[in-house]
Amino acid sequence: MKQARRFAWLVMLIADAGLLAWGAMAAVAPDYLLGPGSKPILAAGYEGFTGRSWQELMATSPAAGAFMRVLFRVYGAYVVAFGLLATAVAATAFRRGDGWSWWALLVGNTIAFVSAMTYDWTVGAIGPFELTEYLGLALIWGALALTAPSRAAGRPVPSPLCEDRPTSSPTP
Repeated sequence: MKQARRFAWLVMLIADAGLLAWGAMAAVAPDYLLGPGSKPILAAGYEGFTGRSWQELMATSPAAGAFMRVLFRVYGAYVVAFGLLATAVAATAFRRGDGWSWWALLVGNTIAFVSAMTYDWTVGAIGPFELTEYLGLALIWGALALTAPSRAAGRPVPSPLCEDRPTSSPTP
């Protein structure tokens, strides 16, 4: 089990560090974060969702484009915050085997990766880079499956035959 946990925490750390790096790029320089067709992800998302060109938006309403950049940067900042938290939990509590960390990483990573996938599907911006989200989530779920906490681990499971019997021993 120790070897499985070591493998699992490294997989978790790599996947969450990748998410953190993506979030940092989205927060700092969203115009250089590539999406499908080597277009910037923000432009690809806008074009996929509206069917109109990003250049047309910037020519007719540059303030709307600037607002979209702000929203995307904030989204990137949230991804950075999650990535920092997830990598810290994976490198400490999960590595030690704390049960709560398994659940935290399962729920947190599922929400983080599925929300990114939902955005991609909603705006129609799915390219090779976006497929790493699916790979990352699959690796995380696989790593968590290897280290799933057992229901009976560390706790005795009472026998159904002994439930009605008194716990004290009879006196002679």
